[in-house]
Amino acid sequence: MTASEPKTHSEGVYASLRAELLGGSFLPGSKLKLAGIGTRYGVSLSVVREAMTRLAGEGLVRALPQRGFCVTPLSVDDLLDLTRARVLIETSVLRESIGQGGLEWESAVIAAHHTLQGTTYTTDEGHLDAAWSAAHQAFHRALLTGAKSPRLESIATELRDCSLLYQHWSIDIAGDLDRDVAAEHRNIAELAVARDAEGAVRALTEHIERTTAALLAYAESQTDPRRAAGISA
Repeated sequence: MTASEPKTHSEGVYASLRAELLGGSFLPGSKLKLAGIGTRYGVSLSVVREAMTRLAGEGLVRALPQRGFCVTPLSVDDLLDLTRARVLIETSVLRESIGQGGLEWESAVIAAHHTLQGTTYTTDEGHLDAAWSAAHQAFHRALLTGAKSPRLESIATELRDCSLLYQHWSIDIAGDLDRDVAAEHRNIAELAVARDAEGAVRALTEHIERTTAALLAYAESQTDPRRAAGISA
């Protein structure tokens, strides 16, 4: 970054690129041309690289050996591993949250769910709406706060953050538009505040695995699923 490029430029490029990545502007595995991005945003390569480094830290892009970057590929193995980890961690924390959470926790879950239900799911272009994605994250965080374990909540949140691209791709490239996401969240919220731990854990598991199933079905539909649209084993 040059002296004439304030920190706000770097923040702006980072935020814009992140929105593009999560908005389906790039296919999984596609190469990101830093010079072209710099020209498009009117900033230096150092600013673009700084933004890319931050995005790589979030798992949205991947650094290449020649100092370039590409969109993180849709990895079947990584998706399965991530799904397994999320189910193990999130359901365990949710079970504790239901057992230990008080009235304040119930209120937080109900409020977060109300916000989520009142937020538009997709944009006019058919991508996940950024406001909905934020409300979705807040709802899932609220579900786990009753466990009163910041460390476990942090692990669960980190794993959920890693699934952001997969969530968006389930809409953008897998076309999973038939699911009733609102009903899934309503069911999880109602079972949680009703203190039905087994039912809530089962509903959350199905909710997490639905996205995985959609992407696996997409991968299997390709002629060569290891190479098509940035999919890797």
